[in-house]
Amino acid sequence: MSQIPAIGTPAPAFTLPRDGGGEVSLKDFAGRKLVLYFYPKADTPGCTKEAIAFNGLRAEFAAADTAILGVSADAVKAQDKFKTKYTLEFPLGSDETHAMLEAYGVWAEKSMYGKTYMGVSRATLLIGRDGKVAQVWPKVKVDGHAEDVLKAAQALD
Repeated sequence: MSQIPAIGTPAPAFTLPRDGGGEVSLKDFAGRKLVLYFYPKADTPGCTKEAIAFNGLRAEFAAADTAILGVSADAVKAQDKFKTKYTLEFPLGSDETHAMLEAYGVWAEKSMYGKTYMGVSRATLLIGRDGKVAQVWPKVKVDGHAEDVLKAAQALD
């Protein structure tokens, strides 16, 4: 299993299917800052709260020239439903193959009720205009997280 990319290293390139059809790639955000946040499962309580928080701050992120991209292992159809249900205004990437999730070190062993399984770790990376990782939040607690990421994006040139 790989690790989350270190601060100062280039963000691994990716191209993923996205909500609404089509694809989303790291290169789509070239020259801009990017909040790349990973969430375990669409339309679950924590993931919904996190998505709504990022969505509610999208004007502030835009003012800081920062795009937002959410990624999970959910199928595109599930991403579409999630986006529509909560009127999310940013793209959602689908990595059913787990290749991109593994490259970013967030496809990991988890445990619940004594059972271990593989799943997406809730983590966020802030990628700078230069395509390098500027900040990492490896174990996200949802409350206040979007606000913390916004402050970091605003402070990053």
